[in-house]
Amino acid sequence: MRTARTDASLLPALDLESTVRAGHDVGLHAVAAGDPDDPLVVLLHGFPEFWYGWRNQIEPLVEAGFRVLVPDQRGYNLSEKPGRVWDYRIEALSRDVVELIRGEDRESAHVVGHDWGGAVAWDLALRYPDAVDRLGICNVPHPSVFRRHLRSNWKQLRKSWYAFYFQLPWLPELGCRRGNYAALEKAMRGRAAPGSFTDRDLDRYREAWSKSGALTAMLNWYRAAVRHRTTPPREIVAQPTAVIWGEEDVALEADMAPESLAYCEDGRLERFPGASHWVPHDRAEAVTALLVEHLSAE
Repeated sequence: MRTARTDASLLPALDLESTVRAGHDVGLHAVAAGDPDDPLVVLLHGFPEFWYGWRNQIEPLVEAGFRVLVPDQRGYNLSEKPGRVWDYRIEALSRDVVELIRGEDRESAHVVGHDWGGAVAWDLALRYPDAVDRLGICNVPHPSVFRRHLRSNWKQLRKSWYAFYFQLPWLPELGCRRGNYAALEKAMRGRAAPGSFTDRDLDRYREAWSKSGALTAMLNWYRAAVRHRTTPPREIVAQPTAVIWGEEDVALEADMAPESLAYCEDGRLERFPGASHWVPHDRAEAVTALLVEHLSAE
């Protein structure tokens, strides 16, 4: 049975608050936890998750002395869902995070992203470097590395077939909804380590996917990436950066992980053999410990 709510009440054992914050030009639902005076960490989910994708990391980060803010990124779950593909270009997604940080009365924050959240985190650090203190990236390459592989690596191009399929109108939405979102479930549970996603977890994801306009909005991230391509004003990330990589990622070539370090002034790579693209779930305790160590460093 589906749960009726997809806000902070999903995790009643934790001291979480659901809030509505101002993004760049949209209202964003976000879950907040921890002392407002503690150093701020913003956790950015990817496709096809929502804030709940960071459920394993929130409490340990709070216990380690951080204020944690986890938004539903624009178009997802309880956040607003603009109707144009243009509204999902990467500049707007990064600017949303800038506004979220300002909404906490901060000029900067630690930022961690997985999948599309990682792409936003990379772009944020390159486009708005003063807004990022330390950077954490889970299974997404630096944008310059990814562009190069899409141009020259046929193996990666084949792995990215779904992103081109998502460019079609209405058909991807139909395919994703078919069989009670069976394709999205397979993309997550079918590739992750056993137990990473429970039946109850998938019910909660289905509830988020079924929000009016959500599925098209989620797919519009991919459409905007192709139709409204842009590059940030710099390539080198100045902030201390931890790249975390599940080596059994079926969508992204593992070679892109070490190559991404060449674009970091202060980068480290932590590989997880046997872990999938869903490494924050597959290796939740180890990934959380690594993030606490990285974000706590002087």
